[in-house]
Amino acid sequence: MKQLQGRVRDYAWGSFQAIPEFFGYPPADYPLAELWLGTHPAASSYITEDPQALALASVNPEPDDLDRQSLRDYLLTGSEWLLGPEVQRQFGQELPYLLKLIAPQRPLSLQVHPSAAQAELGYRRENAQGILLSSPQRNYRDKNHKPELVYALDRFEALAGFRSPRRIREVLEGLDTEITQKMLKLLVELPAGTGVGAVFKYLLDRESRPSPEQIAEVVAACAARNPAESPSRRADAIVQLLAKYYPEDPGVVVSLLLNPVTLQPGEALYIPIGMVHAYLRGMGVEIMANSDNVLRAGLTEKHVDVYELLQVVDMLAAPPIRIAPEQISPVQATYYAPVRDFELSVITVEENQGVQRLRNAGPRIIFGLAGEITLCTAAERRVLKKGQAVFLGLQDGEIDIFGSGKAVQADVP
Repeated sequence: MKQLQGRVRDYAWGSFQAIPEFFGYPPADYPLAELWLGTHPAASSYITEDPQALALASVNPEPDDLDRQSLRDYLLTGSEWLLGPEVQRQFGQELPYLLKLIAPQRPLSLQVHPSAAQAELGYRRENAQGILLSSPQRNYRDKNHKPELVYALDRFEALAGFRSPRRIREVLEGLDTEITQKMLKLLVELPAGTGVGAVFKYLLDRESRPSPEQIAEVVAACAARNPAESPSRRADAIVQLLAKYYPEDPGVVVSLLLNPVTLQPGEALYIPIGMVHAYLRGMGVEIMANSDNVLRAGLTEKHVDVYELLQVVDMLAAPPIRIAPEQISPVQATYYAPVRDFELSVITVEENQGVQRLRNAGPRIIFGLAGEITLCTAAERRVLKKGQAVFLGLQDGEIDIFGSGKAVQADVP
């Protein structure tokens, strides 16, 4: 059992308060967007010998520390007995998942994640072009796909997947702007299977995308709609929210094509490869395949590659994929995503439940969300408090727990 310290990512859309407050720190001087727990080469977690260490060491920016062992390097020392032969056969010598604490204070980019085949082709192509992995112009930072699941810790808002053509028409009707009229015309004239894709491309393509003045006209029309008569008050509000941060970005109008999603604490949303999405605000735990491949269409200051995104995006209308947990024991509820890379369990234990055994015995990361939980293996015992994280390898075997607290467990199915 190894105590972990995660790695922070200071993206512009992050919160100054949310993640520091979770760990009991004062607000940061810069936006903390994510805390990574895993072995991704861009920011592998560190192993610490301090049993009281929090997963977030400090709110100050941390350089790579050559004196501390990374979890990635630790797994290389004994991947067969830490990961197990089956995990090693499928995924090599690193964890197949990446666990994050994520806290968007303002909307993330409009984005899509590639399949493994698409990622490998793109990764090799960009290597051949001489684009450095650290370059802001890079699309593919590894060769892996990136399906993901977000579990809400508080109210969490997002956009996920295309609405049906019929519903898009309902949302657009009555706005009566030059752009929305063009969108409606494409939806009516083209077959249902291609109309939405044509509108999406029309809004994003450099040759046809709306001007800042045309975008502003759509924003004004949404703001002017009577909430009592609007076909989607949420769509109108999201357009205005996005325009606050990205007033000249066509992604503001693209949001009218997408399903709005609100997760209450304890609810989860699954994002498959190819699904266009954007997280808007909230705080959650996110688990994904061990990848940092993001293709962006807008709503960001980062690199945007519309052409590449259009090769990857799934244009089919689809409702948001909410996954309900399965209660597999009195203390463990598991969110099963349809992937082989990860699953996420929420562990909730009360004092009166006595000693309980956790399911799954492969390579796991357990991250404390509240209270205190005592973890017991055949060889050791450790108290896990809010904000602490531990890694357990295959050799740690089964875990018994007791106490009063809540945690999440990331593991391999």
